[in-house]
Amino acid sequence: MTKRTKKVGSSGRFHARYGSKVRHRISNIESKQKKRQQCPYCKKYNVKRIAAGIWQCKSCGRKFTGGAYIIKKSK
Repeated sequence: MTKRTKKVGSSGRFHARYGSKVRHRISNIESKQKKRQQCPYCKKYNVKRIAAGIWQCKSCGRKFTGGAYIIKKSK
């Protein structure tokens, strides 16, 4: 069995299922989601996603809402 994560990253776990477009979309979403996010309150990069749209900063301890996969920047 070969590794299938070189091109599609973490979505390689799906192997040949679901088609390449879907796997590439999932790979893009998961890479953005797992990146280090900046806390809007203390400006540190210690934010972790608890659930869809719920985020918590590990340094200041605040829970807040944002986007489902990434924290949306306020304009």
